Amino acid sequence: MTAPSARLDSLPFTRKHLRLLTGSGVGWALDAMDVGLISFIIAALGAQWGLSAGEKGWITSVGFIGMAVGASVGGLLADRLGRRQVFALTLLVYGVATGASALVGGVAALLILRFFVGLGLGSELPVASTYVSEFAPARIRGRLVVVLEAFWAVGWTASAVIGYLVVPLEDGWRWAFALGAIPAVYALVVRWGLPESPRFLESRGRIAESDAIVRQFEASAGRVAPRPAETAAAPQPSEAEIAPRGIDAVAALWRRPLRARTGALWLVWFCVNFSYYGAFIWIPSILVEQGFDLVRSFGFTLIITLAQLPGYAVAAWLIEVWGRRATLATFLVGSAAAALLFGGSTEVWQIIASGMALSFFNLGAWGALYAVSPELYPTSMRATGAGWAAAVGRLASIVAPLFVPWAMGVGGAPVLFVVFSVFFAIAAVGVIPLADRRGASLEERLPLA
Repeated sequence: MTAPSARLDSLPFTRKHLRLLTGSGVGWALDAMDVGLISFIIAALGAQWGLSAGEKGWITSVGFIGMAVGASVGGLLADRLGRRQVFALTLLVYGVATGASALVGGVAALLILRFFVGLGLGSELPVASTYVSEFAPARIRGRLVVVLEAFWAVGWTASAVIGYLVVPLEDGWRWAFALGAIPAVYALVVRWGLPESPRFLESRGRIAESDAIVRQFEASAGRVAPRPAETAAAPQPSEAEIAPRGIDAVAALWRRPLRARTGALWLVWFCVNFSYYGAFIWIPSILVEQGFDLVRSFGFTLIITLAQLPGYAVAAWLIEVWGRRATLATFLVGSAAAALLFGGSTEVWQIIASGMALSFFNLGAWGALYAVSPELYPTSMRATGAGWAAAVGRLASIVAPLFVPWAMGVGGAPVLFVVFSVFFAIAAVGVIPLADRRGASLEERLPLA
């Protein structure tokens, strides 16, 4: 007699998995579209409103402040209320706030709304990766989470298309924000169209509900599920494995044997966020400052963005062949080398080629990082662990947009991208202590004290 969670691990990839992956991925793509749009919008607003570099930096950073708060709170809520509920709520919050941004008439109102956009977005991303990882069969779990992350490239590419075609128009930035309100509608699809995680339900003792959802996936695979009476109840957790709450849940991340994993994961998230958001949010503005007009710089950014998809594709293949650590470390080393090349580029072909390499390696690294993070923690605190790692990373994404104008003034793009390269290299070293759980069950029992 087998528990519902174990039956999930033995399933093939079914149409139900595809529907869940696509449904979650669309939400992820809409997130990316919003984050990507702000890089084009601040470039346009800088010209239209006469914004200083500091004001543009704060418009970007205040969103990441919201993301830091959202990531820390969202994970805690998802471990308490469920993955699907929090996923839908966060889509609604940031979709409404983005749409309202189209109506603002000054910097102050935009800053307030960008905080709420970040609040929703920061909560959603770690919850979505946890959600998909808990449905995925063990042998392809990492690959499916990387595919989920690949939807980020779809959304970022959409933002680049909107930035290229819409933002340069008169008041085009307002229309761009209006398009960003789509997640508010999609939240309804998530709330009513996707199931709750069976692993979450099982961890809360809701075995019958968990079993019913797993049966739907088994039916999709053409399997006959055992009768409910034959379905084994989930083992009762030990006192050390009962889900802690609030600050106790965060403290539990630093108890053995999770302490080394948590420290390394937080370091990697911090360094990757600093370099990624420092570079990609500012690339259109950096190109403008180097003498390219707005439309041409947006066109270059669109071409560079297209390299994200093959980066994800290669990472999705390698993560189940090489494993988590080797794949993540390789793509981080590639990111470090590409950042050095981009910073030293002066010719158009050099800018595009090195920028595409940076997109390829950096986004492949992101896919592997999102696959690794939920796997390091037991079900009772999985979303909390992934959420707090993301929250620490968001601290770096707050600092990075403010650091860029100062660094550009000191030494220009070459110095700036040397710094980004160093952070990528540190992240590659930080991968070493992370556990590689390729093919392992998420139900591995980890003592928390």
